[in-house]
Amino acid sequence: MARAAVSGRLTWRVATLAEARWETATARTLVLDLPDWPGHLPGQHVDVRLTAPDGYRAQRSYSIASAWSGGGPVELTVQRLEDGEVSTYLTDVYAVGAPVELRGPVGGWFVWRAAQPAPVLLVAGGSGIVPLMAMIRARGAVRGRQPFRLVYSVRTPDDAYYAGELARRVRDDPGLDVHYIYTRRTPEDWPEPPKRISVATVNTHGWPPDFGPACFVCGPTGFVETTADILVALGHDPRRIRTERFGGTS
Repeated sequence: MARAAVSGRLTWRVATLAEARWETATARTLVLDLPDWPGHLPGQHVDVRLTAPDGYRAQRSYSIASAWSGGGPVELTVQRLEDGEVSTYLTDVYAVGAPVELRGPVGGWFVWRAAQPAPVLLVAGGSGIVPLMAMIRARGAVRGRQPFRLVYSVRTPDDAYYAGELARRVRDDPGLDVHYIYTRRTPEDWPEPPKRISVATVNTHGWPPDFGPACFVCGPTGFVETTADILVALGHDPRRIRTERFGGTS
């Protein structure tokens, strides 16, 4: 049974774009119809493969933004990268009704499970919010009682993904708190100047280590390493700090 399940995750499936919406000027959420999808855990990702008419193939990995599901739809939020042969197609060209190949879900370590009772600290840099948003949505779907805190670092207010939804969830999902860090430009009347994540930020807006929180950190490599070091310095158990990183700057 385990071998069959692994084999299923490694199978390429054809998904169809059912809907798309812009999260920012350069990030687009794709809602994919995937009737034979086996389901996933929040925090997992998929491989996406494009095939050109001449047979050339390009493949990239993208975190899943939607809460767990079986039978689809599956949501991915893709950030357009300069000269990115896959991301530019998915953000600027990929049209409703068109197919794309997916393989997954992939990953079993950087995931949140609703049965885990511990409080949760989510720390995101830029597009690293995507798998953490899947966790927030999953908690909301099951009306989880685990308190969640999100610290979200972005360059400017215009670069924040899911801003409207996060505001609604803070209002409607008891136990969810969100704090933004703006590294280049803040909103008007914001009480702090632009800054990067620091010990003071995590100490003020995270959980005390003696609460035993599960910590999930996702973003650019430098951001993730800095945040993980801060958490350890504050006394958090390294075994409870899970990280996922990618290239670029936040």
